[in-house]
Amino acid sequence: MDTSGPLRDVHEQNRLSWNEATKAHNSHKHDQAAFFREGGNKLYPEERALLGDVRGKRIVHLQCNAGQDTLSLAQLGADVTGVDISDEAVAFATQLSHDSGIPAAFVRADVYDWLAEAAAGSERWEVAFSSYGAVNWLSGLTTWARGIHDILAPGGRFVLVEFHPVLWMFEVDWSLKYDYFEAGPQKWDEGVSDYVAESGANLTPSGYKEGVVDFKNPHPVWEFQWPTSSVIGALLGAGLVLESFAEYPYANGWKGFSGMREGEGRRVYPPEHIPGLPMMFSVSARRP
Repeated sequence: MDTSGPLRDVHEQNRLSWNEATKAHNSHKHDQAAFFREGGNKLYPEERALLGDVRGKRIVHLQCNAGQDTLSLAQLGADVTGVDISDEAVAFATQLSHDSGIPAAFVRADVYDWLAEAAAGSERWEVAFSSYGAVNWLSGLTTWARGIHDILAPGGRFVLVEFHPVLWMFEVDWSLKYDYFEAGPQKWDEGVSDYVAESGANLTPSGYKEGVVDFKNPHPVWEFQWPTSSVIGALLGAGLVLESFAEYPYANGWKGFSGMREGEGRRVYPPEHIPGLPMMFSVSARRP
């Protein structure tokens, strides 16, 4: 398990790349405010089952991106705060909350800074939630896990639904190239991609539109490889109690590799010639 602190200089460089990518991502999503006003919800069954009934609960959505899942939690009756490092994402989320009429608070901050500041205050949350492309941006798990523990009320829960790190061993064409075990930061000169355009309707339940074409991100990014054992070990080491761990043979929404097959409920699977492998995992842990 890592013992290093967060690399905030790397996070700041990633922030620039996410700012550019977020503009492209939301350009493909048709009238999201109307989608929410009409009762739409973007959460998948996996996280809804793990979260359970959220009505009236205080939830912090860590690394919330542009707020669509945060507002989906609020749509279900939760009192939600979303936290993200991207200025563009938080500005979009704040405007979407206003335009949809669904109240939620959004904070622009490095997740490590927010956790430290929140832990130093008196507010505590009943649920901390994170999902789909969050862990690979964390430069240190020990500080992150301790921060989650410290902002939860006694009995509070952390729920994570995430793409499985086994996937990061592969190139887009499914050729094996990268280590499974801890590594990083790994620099990608192409920056955060327009994965919404690559995934199409699977990631746009409000409706897909062409939007930005041939997006090129001018800012590189750095990612980190954390095996599931490191994630769970950090949470246990921070004093949380593991409630559940599960792996799934499909990914929700994201078509990140060539030849992926579409299933029901916006799920995607590897091409038929690839043996079954875990594409997502989930963790639920509780503060005693």
